Amino acid sequence: MLSPGIELRKIRDRLGLTMRDVENASVLISQRHGSEEYLVPPSRLSDIETKGVVPSIYRLYSLAGIYHQSVSALLDLYGIDLAEITTEWATSQPARSHVVSLGKEHGALSVPVRMDPGFDLRDTTDLGRMIQQWGTVPLTMLNQLASQDYTYAYIGTEDYTMYPILQPGSLVQVDESRKRVVERRWRSEYERPIYFVEMRDGFTCCWCSFRHNALVLQPHPLSSTPVRVLRHPQEAEVIGQVVAVAMRIGDLAAAVLPEPRVLSESRSNAVLSSSPTLKAATGTDHRSVSMRKKLE
Repeated sequence: MLSPGIELRKIRDRLGLTMRDVENASVLISQRHGSEEYLVPPSRLSDIETKGVVPSIYRLYSLAGIYHQSVSALLDLYGIDLAEITTEWATSQPARSHVVSLGKEHGALSVPVRMDPGFDLRDTTDLGRMIQQWGTVPLTMLNQLASQDYTYAYIGTEDYTMYPILQPGSLVQVDESRKRVVERRWRSEYERPIYFVEMRDGFTCCWCSFRHNALVLQPHPLSSTPVRVLRHPQEAEVIGQVVAVAMRIGDLAAAVLPEPRVLSESRSNAVLSSSPTLKAATGTDHRSVSMRKKLE
């Protein structure tokens, strides 16, 4: 803990402030707030700078004001990054709905500011591979987008595969550690895992199951999208499971489902399922806009 104290000393030296100067300034701060907790006497400041003593929150506030620093900047010296606070929210799961409070000082984060010219809003896309440039904006809630544990995908405006559970135009978070397709009896459609799948001609989110050496891509029953049966992993590969979604819900009544697509004739190398209700589907017009390596 000596390192933060040394850095605080360097800041004070750069400003040309003596310990007595710091004390006098802290007196004004304590008077303004009506509390002696804000006082920083020379003896305590010396302990902070040379003995690794951690200042109280009140003295840290005073030092931030006296040194013309933000509180978050001084907390950074002690290894506390306020911009990461939202990542700690998963440690507790309050039972009651509540208003989320975010301070203005939580810093900035990186978000996409330039997308690949090939990015098409109509297609379901692996969003991370469409970003050409990241920029910094003060939107702390999105800080978790920088996590390397997840892939983020955009549901194309013409992709109604999981409608109405996943609205076209939604942003989904995909956990790539959950690649294994789980099959069992589900109590509701909301319990059944939704997977992000890469195909030869694009991406989609859907329910999945295996039939012999084929991956069955099962859309929502209310969707106009047909069932597809593709060889695995030659024609379709599970990237991960959808674990979170951000979508608009105010335009549900205005949503118009497209007409069902007519499937082309099965090619000779397509996999046929033993179920009479499932047919091998090829020739769909989902265009791939991912930079991910093409399936072999």
